[in-house]
Amino acid sequence: MGENFTRRAFLLMATAAVTCALATDPASALFKRREKAVANTYSGNKSKSKSKATTVTEVLQDEREAAPMLAPLSPEQMQRAIYRYERIASMGDWQSIEPSKAFLKGGHGESVILLKKRLAMEGYLLDEGAFDDTYDGITERAVIRFQKNHGLEPTGQVGKQTVAALNVSARARLAALYANLPRVQEYSRDLADRYLVVNIPAAQLEAVSGGSVYSRHNIIVGKPDRPSPVVIATVSDLKFNPYWNAPASIVERDIIPALLKDPTHLEKLNIRVFDGVGGPEIDPATVDWTNTPGDRYHFRQEPGEDNAMASVKINFPSPFGVYMHDTPTKELFGEGQRYFSSGCVRVEDIHTLVNWILRGQDGWDMDRIEEVADSAEQIDVEVKDGPQVRWVYLTAWVTDDGSVNFRPDIYELDGTGFVIGQPLPVGQGVGAQRWVTKPLPYSYEDNGPVSAASLEEPAVKPLGQRKQSGPIQIIKKTNFNRQPQAAATEESVPAN
Repeated sequence: MGENFTRRAFLLMATAAVTCALATDPASALFKRREKAVANTYSGNKSKSKSKATTVTEVLQDEREAAPMLAPLSPEQMQRAIYRYERIASMGDWQSIEPSKAFLKGGHGESVILLKKRLAMEGYLLDEGAFDDTYDGITERAVIRFQKNHGLEPTGQVGKQTVAALNVSARARLAALYANLPRVQEYSRDLADRYLVVNIPAAQLEAVSGGSVYSRHNIIVGKPDRPSPVVIATVSDLKFNPYWNAPASIVERDIIPALLKDPTHLEKLNIRVFDGVGGPEIDPATVDWTNTPGDRYHFRQEPGEDNAMASVKINFPSPFGVYMHDTPTKELFGEGQRYFSSGCVRVEDIHTLVNWILRGQDGWDMDRIEEVADSAEQIDVEVKDGPQVRWVYLTAWVTDDGSVNFRPDIYELDGTGFVIGQPLPVGQGVGAQRWVTKPLPYSYEDNGPVSAASLEEPAVKPLGQRKQSGPIQIIKKTNFNRQPQAAATEESVPAN
């Protein structure tokens, strides 16, 4: 990679990968419930989020709402949208919209005429050559469609966020479509009849069968400084009531400091300590934690209501060690900007998804899933003929009904050529150096730059030619507290 990067920067990326590889993600999910004051210390979140979820988790009943965000014909649909936005941009873009009190049903004014013209340019209203100044039901429904396609709350009223979305230029929208065309082409390649799509920028998951969406789920994905990777795989197995194995980074950053303040901290959270993975259990009271690195011992949280994985974990082969799982902090699914994890994906109403994955295999149904989840019994299930998994990065996509959708470029990857791999934390790397396509090497010492030759990445291969990498190795003797931390904001709910 570039000479401006240090081994420390790369180890930070590797740390994020290991965080998920060791059965990971919710560091603060763990700490939030019984000790709110401690949880706030971990998360840096001492005030409520400013936004609420604009999407819902549901099993779809209306086929008109069942067009998936990714389908075999997605590249053709994307190309048609590109042609349309190229024509719009060639005409000099659309006129800017100013906020107006007339932008609600029954309102009147010249601003309404401008709004209707703006909506017509993108096809939300029929362009009949002339528009009246009434904000009627047809206009309201057009605004709702616009809001849904931009991840906004579908109120039918044009507030500040909707105005801001309306005023993104046609050229900017066209650039997003250009950036996402190669992604759609790759992600849609060789799609099977059953697959699930995790769209990271949208923070949504779709379970798709026979060309229609069975269910949509709100999800929690990686923070900009701990981004989720793009992965193409197949569901392999499920783990009910799994252990949570605390990554060394979280042990050093969060658990040990809390233990130094409260010697009963581990007992309260049902965490046991072992002398290495598979080693004998040790008494935490016998350890000098002030001088103990985070990777010296193995911290394991037992199954139970406070376990960070909660009731179930969905596994699939991944070179980056990520997976999907339940969570005890379900209130976070109600947040608007759900970028809180360390890279793994938490799924709302995960039992519905698990039931869809198993589809009656070996007698599994929703009743049995709920029964096992409530029992805290540890059961591993190998999934037969599992659905495909697509973790994708789409900031623009077009569904088969022609709807053009846009979402924020949360990892700042548009325009870099990114399609598949592990993004570096936001702020690290430039252009094609913004991501890697295989796990980073962990043998470097944190004392100098990494040469470009040592980290040269192979070109992304077609799906049929890809091979999964081997297991990710644990970083040893790394002081994770030296890594730069993301600034705490009102939006940054529990760090994983």
